[in-house]
Amino acid sequence: MSQPTPLMPHATASWLVDNTGLTFEQIAEFCGLHILEVQAMADDLASSKYTGRDPVRSGELTMDEIEKGQADSKYKLKMHKAPVTVSRTKGPRYTPVSKRQDKPDGIAWILRNHPEVSDAQIGKLIGTTRNTIAAIRDRSHWNIGNITPKDPVTLGLCSQRELDAIVARAAKKAGISEDEGASDERLVDDREALIEELRKERQDAMRVASEAAQEAEAAAWLEAKRAAEAEGRDH
Repeated sequence: MSQPTPLMPHATASWLVDNTGLTFEQIAEFCGLHILEVQAMADDLASSKYTGRDPVRSGELTMDEIEKGQADSKYKLKMHKAPVTVSRTKGPRYTPVSKRQDKPDGIAWILRNHPEVSDAQIGKLIGTTRNTIAAIRDRSHWNIGNITPKDPVTLGLCSQRELDAIVARAAKKAGISEDEGASDERLVDDREALIEELRKERQDAMRVASEAAQEAEAAAWLEAKRAAEAEGRDH
């Protein structure tokens, strides 16, 4: 059984890149990320997006564990204390870590084959953000060279019924029928305008998301601390 990942994997990876001598492979595996994401952080391609989060302070790692990893590049870091789980009732669907690297391929497939489907619909179907969709559409995604359009159903990101339902709703709203292949052309201008709008929104969205994540982390940390104190009093 695989161990849990840090509460804020990207922020934790950013801290480990900046403050330790661990390899990209070790950091990627511990945080449940793709090694190319960690490489991008080390190359300062993604550092501006994340405020580093100290896993030692949060109790998820110990300095002893980090030192073991630095001494042996093949050593796999072990989680010291699993993060507090925060229940959520809204937002994109949860996707297992093993399938997250497939999301861009699924998004690219929908953008290519069903341009009438809105970003909001793609986000709910795949469990992703508008920023990611826009980056794949305008080919500014950090890993665009390795993204290959693949059917999201085949990738296990959604069911055929879910995909068919969303495509049907989008087609109906756009007034598209199966024999109107030429309709793709009239959507080009709308898509380009949307791309430009999303480019302008991207930085603001990143800032808001970062602030929200920090608030969620603080709330979870506070809850865990209170629970630990209560448990200590009980004993």
